[in-house]
Amino acid sequence: MSSNKSSLAALTLGAIGVVYGDIGTSVLYAIKEIFGSGHVPFTHDNVYGVLSIVFWTLTVIVSLKYVTLVLRADNAGEGGLIAMLALASQAVKDRPELRRWLLVIGIFGTSLFYGDGVITPAISVLSAVEGLEVVSPAFKQYVLPLTLVVLFALFFVQKRGTGGIGKFFGPITVLWFLAIAVLGLSHIVHHPEILAALSPHHALRFMWEQPGTTFIILGAVVLCVTGGEALYADMGHFGKKPIRVAWFSIVMPCLTLNYFGQGALLLTDPEAVKNPFYMMAPDWALLPLVGLATMATVIASQALISGAFSVTKQAIQLGYLPRLNVRHTSVHDTGQIYIPFVNWGLFTAIVLAVVMFKSSSNLAAAYGIAVTLDMLITTVLTFYVIRYGWKYPLALCLLATGWFFIVDLAFFSSNLLKLFAGGWFPLVIGGVVFTLMMTWKQGRSLMAKAQHAEAIELDSFLEAVFMAPPARVEGTAVFLTAETGTVPNALLHNLKHNKVLHAQNLFVTVRSHEVPWIGLDKRLQIEPLGHDCWEVVIHYGFKNDPDVPKALSAMRGRGCELEPMTTSYFLSRDLVVPTLGEGMALWREKLFAQMHHNAGAAAEFLNLPNNAVIELGSKLEI
Repeated sequence: MSSNKSSLAALTLGAIGVVYGDIGTSVLYAIKEIFGSGHVPFTHDNVYGVLSIVFWTLTVIVSLKYVTLVLRADNAGEGGLIAMLALASQAVKDRPELRRWLLVIGIFGTSLFYGDGVITPAISVLSAVEGLEVVSPAFKQYVLPLTLVVLFALFFVQKRGTGGIGKFFGPITVLWFLAIAVLGLSHIVHHPEILAALSPHHALRFMWEQPGTTFIILGAVVLCVTGGEALYADMGHFGKKPIRVAWFSIVMPCLTLNYFGQGALLLTDPEAVKNPFYMMAPDWALLPLVGLATMATVIASQALISGAFSVTKQAIQLGYLPRLNVRHTSVHDTGQIYIPFVNWGLFTAIVLAVVMFKSSSNLAAAYGIAVTLDMLITTVLTFYVIRYGWKYPLALCLLATGWFFIVDLAFFSSNLLKLFAGGWFPLVIGGVVFTLMMTWKQGRSLMAKAQHAEAIELDSFLEAVFMAPPARVEGTAVFLTAETGTVPNALLHNLKHNKVLHAQNLFVTVRSHEVPWIGLDKRLQIEPLGHDCWEVVIHYGFKNDPDVPKALSAMRGRGCELEPMTTSYFLSRDLVVPTLGEGMALWREKLFAQMHHNAGAAAEFLNLPNNAVIELGSKLEI
């Protein structure tokens, strides 16, 4: 019993450090942007109304939607938009047209994650460093350079992995939450009447009296729930219970105290609106607070960067992105990975965002559209999961998700007002990634179609070959093929040029599925073809690490003995040639050809031994 409690405590601490870093740092800028927008006249009633809206936004979107409902939609214990997409697509697999549209919507939502991944570190770190301006206006000129230095250091250390410093994330973030709670409480004690804003009637009154203003400020109010998606995305790492315990016991109470403390300060000193978070602190605590805030925002950014690596790997496994160089940074935790291309691509885009927008207030204008659209997509996918996957009655499904859909739509619509003020930036990033993902998926489909048109049936080919068999040489040949039942080009080239056949021949197809994990007991599907030939299908989930030699080692004792020293792996390296015709637009075909050319080596992706791989080229028109 005690070990279970200690395990829950450790997971809860980890969840606070990783899951809630982003939402925990929103106190730095949310209230500042709501009142700093100039749309809310500064009155005591408006302070109460805004605080009430913030509190009930946290309650409805985070507590009810994500913590209570969405966390239930786990895919074999895994969460995140790709896991939700896999659940939804499986739930409607007997409705191909609907499934196709859900896949498109889900992939678009996944693409928007990268736009969020650019804005979040930029606004978080920049808002923390801007605390120096409160210490002294003389520090203003150092804010941008220092922000870029902090961000560069963060991305530079990614290749070393987070295992060493990750153990400090939880304690530092807990210290952060306690610090912001104490700050808030220190002002609430002078104005305890501010707690009356917990009542929803203040929010309802504000919305009734000022509907136009309410709609406009929703674009800033959403800043208080940024990072809500992380609750679901990181479920596989920590589990539902630690995430829920962390939210209700520490995170939400501390956030509420700080927001209400900022409100109490504004009642006393309306001038504090220019940076209410830092102006809550006494002068002696400002510099330590800036340091703690910077560490907290770095941790928040780290969680998002790690999420980008994880999402990219999952997209590769599902066939929506080309193979990239994926490095494991931990021998114990397979989830700790580093993808150089994603790392430095994100860094470049973040630097561009910081230099372009120059302040957290300007970045706030760019923030929100991608996040709220992601939230909207999550709600839509949740409906299809609970309706067609869980088989709940239609009325109950509409009741469970309809309210959240209306709330998400209101926030998204409000954020559309910021489209030309900077909201276009994350949308452009998401649009570029979406174009790349759909081009790759469709291009691979065209490749498969072209290969199928020229394919020779494996059974009949082997039958013809063994009527006048070629010379057999010792060892095992493993031919990698994209489609089962067809002759690999590598085999044709081998017979044509070398005129030999190995003593054992395996025709191996690797398949990825819309589930996170596939166990070793379901990994292999083997069909004997006679003459010491076998057709093998290796199954992986989108979170499994492909390792073909390890998977094939399970064939021992099944009539096929593989010796590593005498096993050769044959791959076909296709050269894609774009052509005018039925496929994609020519520019997309050229884009696909370039992506295919620059894709990581299949041998490395499948963990094949370097000294046992033979690649044979072929040309393929699409």
